Amino acid sequence: MKWFDNTALTLVIIGAVNWLLVGIFRFDLVAFVFGNLSWISRIIYAIVGLCGLYLISMYGRIYSSEQ
Repeated sequence: MKWFDNTALTLVIIGAVNWLLVGIFRFDLVAFVFGNLSWISRIIYAIVGLCGLYLISMYGRIYSSEQ
């Protein structure tokens, strides 16, 4: 499961960098590369969002490993 955690974390970091670019420069890298709300970009947004939701479980795992 560690590979899935690393993959999910990498995708969420890429999503965070994309939001940083949107916030500072109004430049959406995903839309630039894959098209503005094309089906590919929507899938990428959905995968990044699902990975973010999955990583919420890290809080429980971190908490349980500290005790």
